[in-house]
Amino acid sequence: MTLEPLVDIQDLAFHYPDGRQALAGVSLRVYPGEKVAVVGPNGAGKSTLFLHLNGTLRPRGGGNGNGRVRVAGLEIDDRTLRAVRSRVGMVFQDPDDQLFSPTVFEDVAFGPLHMDLPEDEVRRRVARALAAVGMEGHQQQVPHHLSLGERKRVTLATVLAMDPTFLVLDEPSAGLDPRARRSLIDLLRHLPQTMLVASHDMRLVWDLCPRTVILDAGRLVADGPTTELLQDAELMERHGLECP
Repeated sequence: MTLEPLVDIQDLAFHYPDGRQALAGVSLRVYPGEKVAVVGPNGAGKSTLFLHLNGTLRPRGGGNGNGRVRVAGLEIDDRTLRAVRSRVGMVFQDPDDQLFSPTVFEDVAFGPLHMDLPEDEVRRRVARALAAVGMEGHQQQVPHHLSLGERKRVTLATVLAMDPTFLVLDEPSAGLDPRARRSLIDLLRHLPQTMLVASHDMRLVWDLCPRTVILDAGRLVADGPTTELLQDAELMERHGLECP
């Protein structure tokens, strides 16, 4: 039996209202269980690609793009948007963009509460998500009193509490000291969810993601084993990247 892709992007093109072409015919399939890195210079289109994966941007939204994006077998449109977003967990670079409640518990409980789950199930999900990221015992702490590494873990817990099948992470190691960075890589490596990870941290890419795709100027220019692509000095230099 042929394995169906969890994410299936076909000929995705998108330009912003000012005319800037952000994506130009990107096709990408990600299969269940994969951890795939997306690398490229600033302005390559990584963020625009990610915003299509939870429907924030649409291939045919406002006449700014075309192509197809399917997640878990669902083509993203108004009818499927809620179902897709329940499957896709987005983790942004800056945890302060996602943490806004007085306590860690309230931040992690926010998503499950808005799914109209019973209180005991919400509490189970919060406890399970915090345990998964090593933040048990921090439920009543003020998020903004935590270290950056701890806030990143809590942000990840807010997403895990929704039981997503697919995680999208934007620069997860940005700003972390070496110890916190190593700890985060180990945490992500052991999570079961399929992942798409944008990063300029080539050591994280090397350690976490067996597969890498390179975006440049809105085009997917390479897709292959991380150990091969990241050791191709000419390829990396051509696209503004450094070998780890």
